Amino acid sequence: MSAWTAATVDALRRALAVHEPAIAVEAVEAIDSTNTELMRRARAGDARPVLLVAERQTAGRGRLGRDWQSAQAAADPAASLTFSLGLPLAPQDWSGLSLAVGVSVAESLDPDGAAGVKLKWPNDLWVADRKLAGILIETASSPGTAARQVVIGIGVNVGARAGDDMRTPPAWLRQWQPDATPPQALAALAPPLLAEVLRFAAQGFAPVLPRFDARDALRGREVVLSDGQAGLCEGVGPGGELRVQTPAGLQAITSSEVSVRPRGMTPP
Repeated sequence: MSAWTAATVDALRRALAVHEPAIAVEAVEAIDSTNTELMRRARAGDARPVLLVAERQTAGRGRLGRDWQSAQAAADPAASLTFSLGLPLAPQDWSGLSLAVGVSVAESLDPDGAAGVKLKWPNDLWVADRKLAGILIETASSPGTAARQVVIGIGVNVGARAGDDMRTPPAWLRQWQPDATPPQALAALAPPLLAEVLRFAAQGFAPVLPRFDARDALRGREVVLSDGQAGLCEGVGPGGELRVQTPAGLQAITSSEVSVRPRGMTPP
């Protein structure tokens, strides 16, 4: 029996409607990718606000074209939460959106910070340098409006996940919330996430910066960039740029196409 009952979906929709009355919530058993589906709709001109959650993704995607595999796939769909939020958005500056999203998710999953959920620029949540969750943000034009349709995809490891196919073993939510389920996790994080994204559209990233700093996984560490640079991470700036002090001087990294890792950590 699916965990996403009609009552569960309706309760989530009502909680989200506090922030966006027109939002719809859809739950499916399996899909290629929730982000891919909402981007298909956006490119076809469908700009309605929606949250789409799947028990299982068969072609989940992460940043830089990497795969995001639902934990244990069909063997244990309750071990993974995969969903995407789509809505029209028209911020003055898109810079830092993934960081604001990460802050909201981290605070929802680990409110007091006791579990040590940290934010790894630009779009991962870590616990003890192990990946707990990932974020993928895509946009499409919204015909006839100044807004763009933003699609925010999030994957969270809820239950234990084997790390055989990974260089670094993952973290999972039940390590500190033993009874966690995907519906419970989504109910906790989706309404604050929607509120955060709408706030971002009005105010940008700068007001979120102190909250990001409090959970920055890279600040003060030696890091290596995929473009060959290396140096000391000095945190992020008010526009969400990663600041790295290198032999050539302070570098501000803005491109999400550049990946970063602590020195000594095996690249993904």
